[in-house]
Amino acid sequence: MNIRSVISERERNLPGAMIGRLLKIAEESRDVISLGPGEPDFCAPAYVVDAMRSAVAACETHYSPTDGRRELKEAIVKKLKRENKIDARPENVIVTAGSTEAIMLSLMCLVDPGEEVLVPDPGFLGYIPTIELLNGFAISIPLKQDNGFQINGDAIREQIKNPNKLRAIIINTPGNPTGTVLKKRTLEEIADVAIEYNVPILADEAYEHFIYDRARHVSIGSLNGMEDYVVTFHSFSKTFAMPGFRVGYAVGPKPLIDAMSKVHIYTSLCAPTPSQIAAAVALNDTKNAKKSIGEMVGEYARRRKLILKRLSQIKGFHVDNPEGAFYALPSFFFKKKLTSVDLVEWMIKEARVAAVPGTEFGRCGEGYVRFSYATAYDKIETAMDRLEQKMKKLN
Repeated sequence: MNIRSVISERERNLPGAMIGRLLKIAEESRDVISLGPGEPDFCAPAYVVDAMRSAVAACETHYSPTDGRRELKEAIVKKLKRENKIDARPENVIVTAGSTEAIMLSLMCLVDPGEEVLVPDPGFLGYIPTIELLNGFAISIPLKQDNGFQINGDAIREQIKNPNKLRAIIINTPGNPTGTVLKKRTLEEIADVAIEYNVPILADEAYEHFIYDRARHVSIGSLNGMEDYVVTFHSFSKTFAMPGFRVGYAVGPKPLIDAMSKVHIYTSLCAPTPSQIAAAVALNDTKNAKKSIGEMVGEYARRRKLILKRLSQIKGFHVDNPEGAFYALPSFFFKKKLTSVDLVEWMIKEARVAAVPGTEFGRCGEGYVRFSYATAYDKIETAMDRLEQKMKKLN
């Protein structure tokens, strides 16, 4: 039979993520330098790997409770109080197979067909397709380079056309792909909108530790009166360089966390047990955690300085000063008219450098390209050399 003919319309309507194709090209062609990956190039800390090894050796390979192992949830609660100023109980926490699953679970519990969610645009490429999988509508909050991709309350209100259908506002700080760290006054404005329209905020904070210069990360869930409005998502993938472990979590109002746990039974059931044990060790050993995170942030800061300097020297690119995550999102203008996809394909073919088109992150990403500096310093340097030489052809 032609199996393709019976695959659902739901799948057919999903965008084909170009980022996967680019990673495949980079993997298959050794001479292409990829500045596309959205994951750390560091290994997980040795003390975390040892904990994982010990868990497997001790036959801790069975299912865990759907909402997560108790010792990990207790470690998360302590971490939230210590680092994010969020007061929570273990009952307010769900552990998932990465924070992306937690975001999906929250949307599955909030959004019915025809309902709306506000999303940053450009924003993480998983938000819009997830909402559309649920037959909901993703409403863009346009982010602009000229104000550092910040959001304000009025910009959100402008996009609320039908308050009765609005089910959530998604924010991401530090942002992917923009690297923007939302300021406290911005978060207060967003909180005011949530209260005004009685709508929850889904706060994706996967890059919370990757902050540079004088920027400071503030969790919107820590603001007064927000405990009933905010679900906060955190990840071990970025903070501890553990993307393959597949463990993340959400903290929020107990009724929503309970609903997410119920749905979790029918998705992945639980996060991997050995990974949860290792994650608890990652959080509880605060001395090693501080050391490993500090080393990563220090190296990312060094690479960030390099890539921002070099991109600013390439005629046709305009790069701002992203204060978080590990991305640069320059806008571009060349004499030869190109879309974001055109430019990335040209870069791969002519300069042997891969990046990600801004349109992967929403329609407002047109005219931008995302570069990741979660790549070795010398590779970034070589990639910039190639671009500087080859892109003269476009001017």
